[in-house]
Amino acid sequence: MKILVLQHARTENPGIFRKFLCEDGHEYVPVQLDEGETPPSIDEFDALWVMGGPMDSWQESRYSWLRREIEFIRDAVEVRGVPFLGIGLGHQLLAMALGGECARAKLPEIGVMSVQLTEIGATGVIFDDLPDIFSCLQWHNSEVAKMPSGASCLATSPNCAVQAMSWGPRAYSMQFHVEIEAETIANLIATPAHKSALDAALGEDGISTFKVQCDNQMVALNTIGERVYINWLQTAAQI
Repeated sequence: MKILVLQHARTENPGIFRKFLCEDGHEYVPVQLDEGETPPSIDEFDALWVMGGPMDSWQESRYSWLRREIEFIRDAVEVRGVPFLGIGLGHQLLAMALGGECARAKLPEIGVMSVQLTEIGATGVIFDDLPDIFSCLQWHNSEVAKMPSGASCLATSPNCAVQAMSWGPRAYSMQFHVEIEAETIANLIATPAHKSALDAALGEDGISTFKVQCDNQMVALNTIGERVYINWLQTAAQI
């Protein structure tokens, strides 16, 4: 496959998915939207991935390219039926592109936390062979407040109703992160602005707590990530 990857920060990339893609012989082409890069025609690709980012999905006045990105996603998914995977901000942008709504979360989620599959999520393809409750990395203070028409909720948590979503057979997205690797964690804790968020969520010396959480569960998190990656490839092959 040849996959177009829309990124909103260089440090928020496909993570360990890059290793899986290389091992399987797939090609991915990253486009750095926040640096002024413009995506090529989606007709040149077999799938579209949209990654996370520090901005909010509704900040179009501050990030002028967001409106164009949302239109790009809508055209790819709704009009052309391109297989889609969205993570973090990518999850929210899929909802916006298809007519849903996003809003500030009442309670931000930061750290290694659990999500629970819904009945639809537990019986579907994308989370096949995963337990009904599993751990993942959370880092968000916004969320999907209203799913678009035709979407299904696949996973949830007490503080975020729509943790994962599908739209028809072609589009899947999740608020949480399953693509993380050691580099992902290093990038997060190296960002000065993140220290206050970590301290607020995890207590004093939040960086150390966060690093220990991730280090202790990295193998399990990567196992989950690989399963989601494999399952997504199966959904893409069925289109």
